[in-house]
Amino acid sequence: MGVKLKETGITEVEKIKKILEDEGYSVYTWSDSPGTYYPTHTHPDREVRWVVDGEVVIGVEGKELRLKPGDVVELDPGTPHWAKTEKGVTYICGSK
Repeated sequence: MGVKLKETGITEVEKIKKILEDEGYSVYTWSDSPGTYYPTHTHPDREVRWVVDGEVVIGVEGKELRLKPGDVVELDPGTPHWAKTEKGVTYICGSK
């Protein structure tokens, strides 16, 4: 299990979608309103969340990762994590 965090500076939706699709991800756009919270859970696939607007905090491996526009987190399958947003967030999601 593991997590990777990158600061890309890229926030253009179509560019992000192309990058992720070229890496073999199934891609969709998702938004959460302010105050959204997802308790600890896992996914069966490798998951990517690439922030295009707003902020999200993801709790994983005992750390809190604050993602801002242009940041991307990649989670290995089965990695326990939680997420919350105080301001609201829109991100491009990828699964493979």
